Amino acid sequence: MAVTQLLIHAPTVDALKRAQNNARNLLKLESDAQVEIVVNGPAAALAVTLNDEDILSRLVICRNSLQAQSLTAQPDVKQVDAAVQYIAHQQMKGWPYMRA
Repeated sequence: MAVTQLLIHAPTVDALKRAQNNARNLLKLESDAQVEIVVNGPAAALAVTLNDEDILSRLVICRNSLQAQSLTAQPDVKQVDAAVQYIAHQQMKGWPYMRA
């Protein structure tokens, strides 16, 4: 069976909370799943305060959102220029999209 890949889009604070739960629930069932939580908009303010290493390793934060809110992401968190572009490119590679 192929490894599950999933993009979870979290543009709001509540969505980021749901996305973390969604990722954890999937990983309990499929520990080898590839899960990325793509964060932009107001969710970026919460994302920069997270300290769960497993979640941090799965975060992809929009640099536009960080700059607009004068935020700095944790050193090892993946950043992309624009969440919308990253999501589109990942979908073109076959990654399914879910909005939290």
